[in-house]
Amino acid sequence: MKISEVYKNKKRSLSFEIFPPKKDAQLDNIDDTLDVLSELHPDFISVTFGAGGSSNCNRTIELAKKIKYKYGIEPVVHLTCLHYDKAEIEEFARVLKAEGIENVLALRGDKSDKVMAKDDFKHSSDLIRFLKPNYDFCFLGACYPECHPESPNRVSELKCLKSKVDAGAEVLISQLFFDNDAFFHFDEECKIADIDVPVIPGVMPVINATQIKRMISMCNATFPERFERIIRRYEDNKEALFDAGMSYALSQIIDLLVSDIPGIHLYTMNNPAVARRICEGIRNIV
Repeated sequence: MKISEVYKNKKRSLSFEIFPPKKDAQLDNIDDTLDVLSELHPDFISVTFGAGGSSNCNRTIELAKKIKYKYGIEPVVHLTCLHYDKAEIEEFARVLKAEGIENVLALRGDKSDKVMAKDDFKHSSDLIRFLKPNYDFCFLGACYPECHPESPNRVSELKCLKSKVDAGAEVLISQLFFDNDAFFHFDEECKIADIDVPVIPGVMPVINATQIKRMISMCNATFPERFERIIRRYEDNKEALFDAGMSYALSQIIDLLVSDIPGIHLYTMNNPAVARRICEGIRNIV
């Protein structure tokens, strides 16, 4: 099923993100996380995709197949383009089609010192325009409530996002944020800019101070004072940070759910304990 159909039926979505294990042998171990995620019958689970190499792509596709055919949940495969040429992207798309994968999250991909960028694709909108004429995928896109770190200003950010939607992105999933007001303001700006596709907020629970600080620097997310207090107080206490971080994430999700938003996308970090706590906290309100 194409993910765009979820929103045509005016259904509010629940979805999760996972990443393929670094070793093929660990693919079986991810069942613990998928067992928990499947309990809430999410509308889709997205699977991340690393730059520069077919082995990661193979693990991504194998995991997407497991989600679709073992668990009966629709997978969304991340597809980055900055480090690939047209022939490589064409091959990835051919394999996805052959495996029955219908939904693609089109991404530029992060710049890397270890992998050289290629010249065929500069933006995710280029990827969508290249594939759309020959592949009947539902394309999703990423968005940044507080602007992409490389964006010069908000106007430029919204123009690029509008270009992505005009190219064929039918659903947008936001990068992480910790201030719901920032998302609500961004969502309103999208409507004003005539970006008329579902904009799904992405939420990441805080369970590791070092990891979250790295992600924030990459995604340009800001620290609300309440969030800063959690980090300062519990960053040296692993168990307390987990509990406080999960409570913060749940409060974010509940606030979003009682507002007029079309869904929730949870970054699980492949942690079944995170998935289980969230599922228990929102089981009766989704």
